[in-house]
Amino acid sequence: MQTTQNTFEQFKLNRQLLNAIEEAGYTEPTPIQEQAIPLALAGQDILGIAQTGTGKTAAYSLPLLMRIKYAQGEHPRALIMAPTRELAMQISEAITQLAKYTDIRTVVLYGGVGPKTQIENLRKGVDIIVATPGRFMDLYFQEEIVVKHLNVMVLDEADKMMDMGFMPQIRKLLEIIPTKRQNMLFSATFSEKVERLSHEFLEFPTRIEVTPQATTAEMVSQTLYEVPNFRTKINLLTYFLQTREDFNRVLIFTRSREVAGLVHDNLLNRVVRESELKVIHANKGQNTRINAMEAFRAGSVRVLVATDVVARGIDITEVSHVINFDVPLIYEDYVHRIGRTGRANKIGEAITFMTMADEYHIRKIEKIIRMEIPREELPEELEIASTPAPERQDMLREIDNQKRKEDPTFLGAFHEKKKTFHNSPKATGRGVSKRKGSGGRSKRK
Repeated sequence: MQTTQNTFEQFKLNRQLLNAIEEAGYTEPTPIQEQAIPLALAGQDILGIAQTGTGKTAAYSLPLLMRIKYAQGEHPRALIMAPTRELAMQISEAITQLAKYTDIRTVVLYGGVGPKTQIENLRKGVDIIVATPGRFMDLYFQEEIVVKHLNVMVLDEADKMMDMGFMPQIRKLLEIIPTKRQNMLFSATFSEKVERLSHEFLEFPTRIEVTPQATTAEMVSQTLYEVPNFRTKINLLTYFLQTREDFNRVLIFTRSREVAGLVHDNLLNRVVRESELKVIHANKGQNTRINAMEAFRAGSVRVLVATDVVARGIDITEVSHVINFDVPLIYEDYVHRIGRTGRANKIGEAITFMTMADEYHIRKIEKIIRMEIPREELPEELEIASTPAPERQDMLREIDNQKRKEDPTFLGAFHEKKKTFHNSPKATGRGVSKRKGSGGRSKRK
């Protein structure tokens, strides 16, 4: 007897969900969905290691919707935690799409905006809450959320939550919610912090790892360029963006909002028109960020400059290139950044700019992703700017700090110079005539 293979029918989901899945254009389950859905439907705790773009949202959402079935009462029965407002919104949208033929009510909670509308939505009645930890705990302490009916808890992007310092809120949360519940934890990487959290949070979990720990997407071509300074980075970025047909939807990552602003200002009207270029970071208002993301998703914005705060909240299948203008200092973020391209079985390209101070970080990243990122020569026609003295000093100081981190006895390049100077003939006075009143300098006879 033949069985249906590689379709959502095999999970025995109800017809409302299967209709929504078909309408959303999903034809066959991804590896994480194929493994996680049956286990979640059976009520097991799950530890899922899967990088972004693998379909893990549906892997936990579909069993969750099957369990809840229909709207009931006023208080939430399931809670999904996400580290950023962008990711929380993305998860909420995905659940709304999958639950469109049910009456299940989903409310999304996040900071950066006033809580009034979110409180009104909670008071109307809710079945599933998708939230960032801070806003959830704020509304809980305001007695706007009743947790006693929660029977499913999902932590998504757990590694990012740890990096962002949410552990205290997560621990508080675990103290207040019912102990009898199903737990699911999903993470792109399995760091020591995540492992510790999994021991606190999960009970006899089944571990699912669809790709090796911290590997990069197979559909992404990676390239590394060694550049001497900021100005040359801008020149190289400009060089790439001139090729409009190839670089048609480009996501540029920077380390800080200050650098994001500088990149935006340098590109504006140089190679990218104002209508085609947006910048988003933590200082931008929530509506501004949402509008920029939607315009980028729709294709009206060609270039989006962003900081890592939004690295995991962008689910866009047509990103042609990710450019790491700055190398990330949280090394796992490299995986999340380049995972923005090469999605939905489309080939993508990831380009990284590396200064001499970044080489240390690149070696660490290559160790995590278990491969050497291919190096490329700078284009011959590229204008290579000279490095200003302050920028060079900053990079040398950073290299000193890196060496000191690896070897605590290292005293720094300045100390070495000083030592060399003290041992020189000039410093010891050998071969140098000193006369009283000459300030230590020899006078010409």
